[in-house]
Amino acid sequence: MHVQLQQKQEGRKASSLLQKNNDAAASPASKEARRQQQQPSPSLDDLPAEIHLLISKQLIYPDALSLKHTSRYFYSLVDTGIKLKVAWLMERRSLHLECPNDRRCDLGSDLKFCRGSVRLLMQRRREHMECESRPGLGCLVYGTHTCLHRPQLRSRWAKWLRAQFTIEAWWVLLALMPIFLGWFYIVDLLR
Repeated sequence: MHVQLQQKQEGRKASSLLQKNNDAAASPASKEARRQQQQPSPSLDDLPAEIHLLISKQLIYPDALSLKHTSRYFYSLVDTGIKLKVAWLMERRSLHLECPNDRRCDLGSDLKFCRGSVRLLMQRRREHMECESRPGLGCLVYGTHTCLHRPQLRSRWAKWLRAQFTIEAWWVLLALMPIFLGWFYIVDLLR
């Protein structure tokens, strides 16, 4: 038993020596890789305020509004004023995309501006519904020549049916089905 304990201790010493030798012999690249794994990668919040301001000035209205509502800091930093809203509407008009009714479009605040059709337009943009609506238009969200995120026709149809038809509408449709079938049967008999 004493011999077994001594062998275990020697094995532990040997493994700890091997570990130290491996650490010492490790390449600088692997040490750098371990150091990078331990440190969190930089994020947008780590950048200086000047760069935040420059980035926010390059965004179109929907992206600026989304960034504005991510934190209190960006809420106070990002400007979604009238100029940005008008530039976004003019860009949509130049791309021959749907624009809100000019009589009901209130540019005063984001809350008033996002009511009604503007909210729907922004949702359609998030879902890539307007991407490639015309040949050569490409992805309007990422600015690429083709949109890889646009939902297929089948999934769009199923989503529309779920959104438009509530359970009550399905029951009404089911109740009308025998009436239509009976009408077709009577028309067929009269021929």
